[in-house]
Amino acid sequence: MKREFRVTKDGSPTFYIPELDEHFHSTHGAVQEAKHVFIQNGLNYLNNKIEINILEIGFGCGLNALLTCLEMESKNSLSVNYLGIESTPLSEDEYLKLDFSKQINADNYFSLYKGITDANWNETTHITPNFKILKIKSKIQDFDLSRHTFDLIYYDAFGPRAQQEMWEKSVFLPLYDALNTNGILVTYCAQGQFKRNLKEIGFFVEAKPGPPGKREMTIARKF
Repeated sequence: MKREFRVTKDGSPTFYIPELDEHFHSTHGAVQEAKHVFIQNGLNYLNNKIEINILEIGFGCGLNALLTCLEMESKNSLSVNYLGIESTPLSEDEYLKLDFSKQINADNYFSLYKGITDANWNETTHITPNFKILKIKSKIQDFDLSRHTFDLIYYDAFGPRAQQEMWEKSVFLPLYDALNTNGILVTYCAQGQFKRNLKEIGFFVEAKPGPPGKREMTIARKF
């Protein structure tokens, strides 16, 4: 699947998939979208825990993993086990095209991002003392979730218009089962049918203000 390099409105890079007519991130700003949806409305809701198990569907360029790892730098008492699922990983050359350093002001940005993107697939890697990652090359439909439990799910697949099969009710049933009580699933998507599917499964669904350029996003809780 061909990927074209693009720059979003906040200056951060992304890729565009002509075949799907879809971008990896919001064209209004890749970094600001990721921070708003997954960190502010996801990770920061779980600050009272000592250890967090995170699942990301749509690992993509590793931006969400990087922002999560950076957030852990100020939380020495908290540790994260991060599982990223991606069916079509980027190549080394594609990772090298991506530079979020102007939007992410961190002295250790380059070492952390390289550690995350260079980490071997299907092998757990410690990036920092309180952040370890396991990247799996697989479709979520083919991955056995029954051996795992999670406190937080980042759902960052391409949107329903481009990949409707990623938003079917059947995909979210095993995700609900794998989510711990009081766990949350967070996504940029606010499609009506998607939210109805979540409610039918058993999630408590909340609409939250979206990042710039998007009116709403979705948080789904398991009680």
